[in-house]
Amino acid sequence: MAGSSRPAASGLNELGRLLARRIRLAGPLSVADYMAEALGHPLHGYYATRDPFGAGGDFITAPEITQIFGELIGLWCADGWVRMGRPDPVILAELGPGRGTLMADALRALRVAPEFRRALRLHLLETSPVLRQMQAKTLADADPRWHHSFATLPEGPLIVIANEFLDALPIRQFVRGEKGWHERRVALGSDGASLTFALDATASAAGAALIPTALGDAPPGSLVEVRPAALSLAVAIGKRFATEGGLGLFIDYGHGQSRCGETLQAVRAHHRHDVLAAPGDADLTAHVDFAAFAEAAASAGARAWGPLPQGAFLTALGLAERASALLKRATPSQARDIESACRRLIDPAEMGTLFKAMAIADPALSAPAGFGGSENT
Repeated sequence: MAGSSRPAASGLNELGRLLARRIRLAGPLSVADYMAEALGHPLHGYYATRDPFGAGGDFITAPEITQIFGELIGLWCADGWVRMGRPDPVILAELGPGRGTLMADALRALRVAPEFRRALRLHLLETSPVLRQMQAKTLADADPRWHHSFATLPEGPLIVIANEFLDALPIRQFVRGEKGWHERRVALGSDGASLTFALDATASAAGAALIPTALGDAPPGSLVEVRPAALSLAVAIGKRFATEGGLGLFIDYGHGQSRCGETLQAVRAHHRHDVLAAPGDADLTAHVDFAAFAEAAASAGARAWGPLPQGAFLTALGLAERASALLKRATPSQARDIESACRRLIDPAEMGTLFKAMAIADPALSAPAGFGGSENT
C-alpha cells in the first residue's frame, strides 16, 4: 500500500472499532464499503439511528425549507402522468423520502389533480427504521408501501422522485498513477487504532474500466470518484421505463459533466466533519456525476433530460407564481420567510446552481415539464 497524505482520524467509536477489526482480518476497505457501513450499519449506521434533518439535525433539504418545493414536484408528477397517457393505476415511488415532507406537500398539491391522486399507488424506498416510522405518520392517509430496493417495486407504469438520494450512495475513489488507476481505500493508521486513507500499491484494470471515458487520460495524481450503485440504479430504471413506461425526477447537488477531484465530505450539526472520524455519527455524501448517470440510463433504453440548475428548473415550474399566491395571505413575518426560502432554493450563491435537476424517461415521451429543449447529449 502507498500512503496518503491525509492524517489519520483517531479515537474510534464503536463502529470505528468494528471496522478496524474488519480491516485487520480482511484488509483495507474500499471507500464505498466504508460509506455503506457508516451510513447503513444496522446498529451503528447514520441513517439507522437518527432523524438527520432540520435545524436540530445535521442538514436541511429543500422540502424542509419551503412547502413550495414539494408542491411543484407534485404538479410535475401530475403533468408527467398525463404525458404517459393517464395510466390507472400508476406507481409513484420516492427514493429516500426523508421525513415524508416532500411527498406530503406533493400530495396536498394534487388536490387540483384528483384523477391522478386516485390513480397513484405510493411506494417508498427507505432503509432507515427511524425514518420509516416518521413517514408512516406523515403519510398515513396515502397508504404507503415500503421497499429496501428498487428491484422490489411492483410492475407497471412508474413515476420516480429522488431528492438528495444519489449523493448518499457509496462511491469508490481512484487515483491516477504513472501506470494506471490505483484504488483509494480506508486502512488502519500506523498506531493500529485509527483510520486513514491509503492507495493500493498496484493499478487496477477493473477500476480503470469504471473511469468515465472523458477522464481516461487524466494526468498522474488525478482523483476520480465513481458511484457503481448509482449507475446500476440508472440501468435498472432505464430498462424499466423502456419496457413498462415511466419517468423519473432526480434532484441533487453535483456536476453536469464528469470531472476529476475529491468531493467526499462529512457533515455533522451543519458543519464539515472529518470523513474518517466517528463513522456513523456524521452524514457522508459526494457530488453526483449527472453525465455518468444519464449515460447509464440511456444505455438501457431510456432518454435523459437535463441536468438543469435547480433555480432554472423551479422557476420554469412556477415557483415565483406559487410564492406570490402564498404572499397574498401571509403575515409580514411569514412573507419574509417565504421570500428567504425561495431565494435559498434559486439563488446561484445558495442552492440554485450547485443543485441540479435531471429527468429520466420512456423515450416515447415528450420533454417533461421544465425540461423543454434540454435533452442530455
